[in-house]
Amino acid sequence: MAKSEAPLQEIGARPNEAWQLSASLGSSLHWLVRHFRKEWQIYVLLAPMIIWFLVFLYKPMYGLQIAFKDFSIFRGVAESPWVGFEHFETLFANSQFIRAIKNTVIISAYTLVFGFPVPIILALMFNEVLNATFKRTAQTIVYLPHFISTVIIAGIVITAFSPSAGIVNTVLGWLGIDSIYFLTKPEWFRPIFVGSGIWQEAGFTSIIFLAAIAGVNPSLYESAVVDGASRWQMMWKITIPSIMPTILIMLIIRIGNIMEVGFELIILLYQPATYQTADVINTFIFRQGLQSGQYDLAAAAGLFNAVVAFILVMIANTISKRVSRTSLW
Repeated sequence: MAKSEAPLQEIGARPNEAWQLSASLGSSLHWLVRHFRKEWQIYVLLAPMIIWFLVFLYKPMYGLQIAFKDFSIFRGVAESPWVGFEHFETLFANSQFIRAIKNTVIISAYTLVFGFPVPIILALMFNEVLNATFKRTAQTIVYLPHFISTVIIAGIVITAFSPSAGIVNTVLGWLGIDSIYFLTKPEWFRPIFVGSGIWQEAGFTSIIFLAAIAGVNPSLYESAVVDGASRWQMMWKITIPSIMPTILIMLIIRIGNIMEVGFELIILLYQPATYQTADVINTFIFRQGLQSGQYDLAAAAGLFNAVVAFILVMIANTISKRVSRTSLW
């Protein structure tokens, strides 16, 4: 008798579970409608950004399928025949693509190692400046390059390293060293690119860390002063540990962008003589897609780039969560 009653009980339980689920969904929907009516101004302000994301980021994802198709402009995305992973096989058999991956990783590693600490150091230095006038002036000077067009930045770099009238070669001439055409030397491209990127963005990025420092509890510093701590000790024992969550979040974001190198500046600075060290994945995609018309191959390279970046973000976020309990999600 017990065996026959069990299925009947399960059958009777299913409508009850369905009713509970329906009631839960109805309650959630009622809460959303009520919340929207109460806070509708916030959603109106949010709407332009949501529309922008949908139109310019999510809608173009439909075109990613050409990475797996023999794409033809005349046939369109939907009518082009599928070729599977043929384009990816072509990419990894292409020595230029392998070179682009290598250069992307190396330039990103240089930027991470040498560029990431600079805004933190700047923020710590600004926090220690007591003269308000000097502090504001110095901050304005280091923020300005961020607002200069990349084209102008490239022009400044080209002029500064010019073999005839550039300030760098002028100084070398004073020291008795012959002029060097830096931008045609593959070995000099990476230091110039990384250095110009740090100069352009370090000051503006330091604002994030200055905001984090401003949120540190002042009573911690007051207690440290009472205990006789020096400014240096307060920086190491209070300021840096307090902004460490912000540093880790920024590091995760930077690791996620490790496959995204400054495309515009490289396009403006590099030339065939420096492809050996300057050609990155984005410039490879530009040449294959826009200049050679191989849109499907360029899409495959772009998809590979995005997948690797996603994996790196996931790994960095997981490690940060386990080690420091700080993460993006």
